[in-house]
Amino acid sequence: MAFNYYVIYKPYEVLTRFTPEGNKACLADYFKVPSDVYPVGRLDYDSEGLLILTNDKALNHRLLSPKHAHEREYWVQVDGAVTEEAVNKLQQGVQINVDGKLYQTRRCKARLFDEEPALPPRNPPIRFRKSIPAPWISLTLQEGKNRQVRKMTAAVGFPTLRLVRYRIEEINVAGMASGDMISLSKEEIYKKLRLPVL
Repeated sequence: MAFNYYVIYKPYEVLTRFTPEGNKACLADYFKVPSDVYPVGRLDYDSEGLLILTNDKALNHRLLSPKHAHEREYWVQVDGAVTEEAVNKLQQGVQINVDGKLYQTRRCKARLFDEEPALPPRNPPIRFRKSIPAPWISLTLQEGKNRQVRKMTAAVGFPTLRLVRYRIEEINVAGMASGDMISLSKEEIYKKLRLPVL
């Protein structure tokens, strides 16, 4: 069987699936792929950025298995002047609510951007308020609880305004526009994900 591998930049306010729900846009509105191709994992409707599409079930299983602990880097624009103390707390791990229980996030990498990162414009853009800063943080996690990044920034006092998944291991969306799709070979994608080819 021939496997297909695509890297896409999922636009903001698009469901991570090919079937519509109500009047919400879905992946089928932007991407034309074979009918047996599905997203690996999920990216919230109100988040954007890197998503892998494939019909390779083995890759799907290995990417989503917690024991493989893949690095996922998120670029997060937050509301308010973030302190170094807040960034340090994110790195150490914070308590968030997962399915009604308190969960301590694992240690992660967190850093503040010196200037706004190069990303495609969001449509619609976040509401700009001249008097309130909206800096960007890079967060690199090896776990992916539901809405984890948003819950983490809220836990240190800085709600998320815009959330972009920038990278999984060595695959990233550098230079891609919202709605772009590129095709990779099995060898390329496994190598970039640091997985042995089965």
